[in-house]
Parts: sequence; C-alpha cells; structure tokens
Amino acid sequence: MTPLRAVFLDCASVDRGDLDLATLRAATSPWTSHPQTPAALAAERIGDAAVVVTNKVVVDRAVMTACRGLELVCVAATGTNNVDLAAARERGIAVCNVTGYATPSVVQHVFALILALATRLSEHSIAAKDGRWAASEMFCVLDLPFRELAGKTLGVVGWGELGQGVARVAQAFGMTVLVAQRPRGSPREGRVPLDALLAQADVLTLHVPLAANTRNLIGAGELALMKRDALLINTARGGIVDEVALAEALRAGRLGGAGVDVLAAEPPRQGSPLLEAGIPNLIVTPHVAWASREARQRLIDEVAANIRAFREGRERNRVA
Repeated sequence: MTPLRAVFLDCASVDRGDLDLATLRAATSPWTSHPQTPAALAAERIGDAAVVVTNKVVVDRAVMTACRGLELVCVAATGTNNVDLAAARERGIAVCNVTGYATPSVVQHVFALILALATRLSEHSIAAKDGRWAASEMFCVLDLPFRELAGKTLGVVGWGELGQGVARVAQAFGMTVLVAQRPRGSPREGRVPLDALLAQADVLTLHVPLAANTRNLIGAGELALMKRDALLINTARGGIVDEVALAEALRAGRLGGAGVDVLAAEPPRQGSPLLEAGIPNLIVTPHVAWASREARQRLIDEVAANIRAFREGRERNRVA
C-alpha cells in the first residue's frame, strides 16, 4: 500500500510515555507526533498529511479546507464534537472514532467514588492517624457511621455501555437498579421518569453526553427531589450538573455526598464552585475515570485498527 503521512496533534493527552505505540506506527507512515497543538496551528501542523489523529484539537471546516490532502480524521475518543462532520462529508473525508475502550476504567472509577463516599473512607483514614484511634476506649472507632450498598437503589441516567457496566457491578453488590427515561424523551417500558427515579435513588450515576437536552439536567430542583443521604456520581460531563446548586446542596446538608470527575470548564483555570473550600462529602478527580493505562492502550490500538481498515477499503467505526 502507498504510504500515507499521518499526524497526531495531541499525543500527550493519551500517551504519557507509558504506552506501546507499535500498532500505531505500523498502521501507516511516516508519522509526526505533537504533544499538544494550539487551535491556531492545527492546519499548519496537518499540512499535506492524509491522516490526522486528534483527541481534543478541533478539526473544523477551515482546517479541512486548508488541508487539501486530508483523507481520514481519527478521533482518539468517543465524542466527535471537535470535528465538523458535515464538512467532512461534503469533502469526502472519512471520520472514525473509538467506542467502548474505557468501560472497565470508568466503571472502576465510579465505584471507587461510591465506595469512598459510602464508607467514609477518607474520614476513617484520618481517624486512624490523628490520635482518635489511639485514644479510643475500644478496639475500633465507631464515631463515623456508614452504610452498606446491599439493598440500596442505584439510579442510572444513560443506559449505554457505561451505564450498563455500572449496573452490572451494582447488582453484584446487591443493589437494585433503576434506569431513567431518556432526558425529555418519550416513555419506554422498563424506564422510570427522572423525577421518580431521583426520589428513589440512594446513589445516582450519570452516563449521558452533554447536549441541549442534558445541559444542567441535574439542577437545584432535581437535587431537592433526592434523598438527603443520597450520593451523586458524575463521570460523564460537567455541564450536566449545575455546579453552584450541587455545592449549595452539599453545604446545606441536603445531599449525602457527591463524587465528580468532570467540571463544566476543563481545565478549571478560573476555578469552579466545586473546587471551593469547605464543601463537605465531596470528592473531585481531574477527569481521569477513562484513563487507566489499559484503557489508553486499547484506545491507541483501536485508532491503529481504524487506520488499517481505512487503508484496506473497509469501514470501521465510521461516523462520517
């Protein structure tokens, strides 16, 4: 096959030097790899390349117009909002994404957050070290009561691969699973209206994309419907939850706790209501639920497989 020059615009957002890139290098050549690419330099760095790989760098109509040799855009992610799909179709440029690569990682992170909050793990660790255990009249410290997951209800918003993966683990813990109707969608058998689900859930986990019908899906009104000791887990997108309303609910004790891996603005250079001091029972992690080493390796290998399929004339993970 004729070599196709390829450019990876933001390799450092996937590989931190801990991955095997052999499959990617073997898929086509020659390669040019950039750790990060400012939007203003995207077209220049793609140049006459036929293949471009991007995680978050925008490849829009202007970039495609400037890069006349471009044949394939590989998104090193599931979401394709950084690529102008309509422009790609008009210009005959193939676009591929990757799905399912991070499911085990995300599911594991969801339960890391749930278990840390439900067992008050951080508080118990502090109690073991700050002198309370040493001063206890008993062999243990019972000042931080916590609950089991068994017998509790998990509410899932977003019944795709991630939501279903979390549900399977929840059932292994002995939880009952309720699935929300599509946000502002039509009723479906086996689904529960969101308001009813919020009132019943002991743990609410979000797995929907950020779109017009999911932005601020969980706001002050929705939080008020939840049990006072319920937990909210968001590993989806930050804009799905009203961050001000969530911070206020936690401060006021109207919610049992929250585990958040995503914020409305990332990175949060201007701060965030959820990064302010004094918010109780809140765990924030820096958008890493997807990013186990194994998941990132699968992502690289899947991108390579998409490139190979394209070169062989096969459609694989095509979204345009």
